[in-house]
Amino acid sequence: MKPEKSGPDAADAAGLPDKSDDEIAAPETFGATPAHHNGRVNGRSHYGDGQSRDGHRSPPDRNGENPLRSFSMTRHAAGAETQSDQDMAGADSRPLGSEEIYGALDLGTNNCRLLLARPSRRGFRVVDAFSRIIRLGEGVSQTGRLSDLAMDRTMEALRVCAGKLQRHNVSRARLVATQACRVAENGPAFVDNVRRNFDLDIEILTPEIEAHLAVAGCATLIDPGADYVLVFDIGGGSSEIIWLDMTRLGGRQDVLGGRNDVDEAIVAWESLPVGVVTLAEHFGGRDVTKASFAAMSQAVTELLLPFEQKHRFRELMSGKSVHFLGTSGTVTTIAGVMLGLERYDRKRVDGIWLGLKEIDEVTSELLGWSYDERVQQPCIGRERADLVLAGCAILDAILKLWPGDRLRVADRGLREGILMRLMMEDGVWRAGRRRRGRGKRARGSRAS
Repeated sequence: MKPEKSGPDAADAAGLPDKSDDEIAAPETFGATPAHHNGRVNGRSHYGDGQSRDGHRSPPDRNGENPLRSFSMTRHAAGAETQSDQDMAGADSRPLGSEEIYGALDLGTNNCRLLLARPSRRGFRVVDAFSRIIRLGEGVSQTGRLSDLAMDRTMEALRVCAGKLQRHNVSRARLVATQACRVAENGPAFVDNVRRNFDLDIEILTPEIEAHLAVAGCATLIDPGADYVLVFDIGGGSSEIIWLDMTRLGGRQDVLGGRNDVDEAIVAWESLPVGVVTLAEHFGGRDVTKASFAAMSQAVTELLLPFEQKHRFRELMSGKSVHFLGTSGTVTTIAGVMLGLERYDRKRVDGIWLGLKEIDEVTSELLGWSYDERVQQPCIGRERADLVLAGCAILDAILKLWPGDRLRVADRGLREGILMRLMMEDGVWRAGRRRRGRGKRARGSRAS
């Protein structure tokens, strides 16, 4: 496999199990820089699976316009308030429809994830969220096509997403697909089928756009005192590597507060055509030995070396303040296991710092477990037990090539980056700007 410009996949591709189809711990705001869990709401909200067709459309970028532009959605019908809507008081107690709601859908190789949010003073407040493992990219590395079973699983998840978008009367959203749809021969046809069935207009992201959005989604977790930051997203079908030179930014606090673009700090990025699904399919993910783990790590290292030889970050790191920021489920899993969580708790994981010694210890522990023991681990579960060590092998290769002192865990990424860009484009944080009543302008017209 040769490195290619192909971006990341689901942020939690090798990460934590969903205890239900439709349950997630929602952050209260996005915009603070928590040490461990600032800005989250205590407890979890439970939402029902909306089954109605969606009436929204978000046209993809096909005309050579700014690739980071997002588009508005046309509202066709207001969703009726249900008991599941009332249950969301823990996340946002304002009446449904009292202020415009933004949406972001990330259809990855392993996961289908939706996030709905309202702007808040410091960032945004989550209204509803959805995550389901669909393994859309299962077998694509061997056949070059999305399988019928994988597409059926994904359509069921998208049916739920369409119902949520309609029920919450979403005014503006961006719906994207990543590596599986990008590389599969029938990926575009599948996206067209989704449009016909649910009126969801999903754009297949280019790797570069995906890299920029992933960085935007976790920028608030960057240490403002760092000289260099390595952001990585270990996905299902590919893995994204992004180096940031923070000395390029004049007002770091403005950028790291989530209000301005961090793009100017990006000095190099690369996507590797390998993720937890593809690596596990190639080397085997159920029964992983020390030898097969080392082989996986070495295979990833060989993909990383041309990038390092071109940019020489090992030399640039010398004597500098450097930290790593992982947005993938691999690092959230490691954090959850290290903390000994009986159930995954986003409040305790998002923003936590890990030492490289701690990462090595958890990786060794996981490597010593059988497949069944990994299944029983509450921060792994059956759906990811055959993927987690492949993710650890990718992380192992990254940390050996670029040795550092610490890594920060981000349980956020592409969806949050999409929401931040949508809101920045609408100027929702401008001084004195009133957000109420803006919905009519946002609906039915393209973003400027």
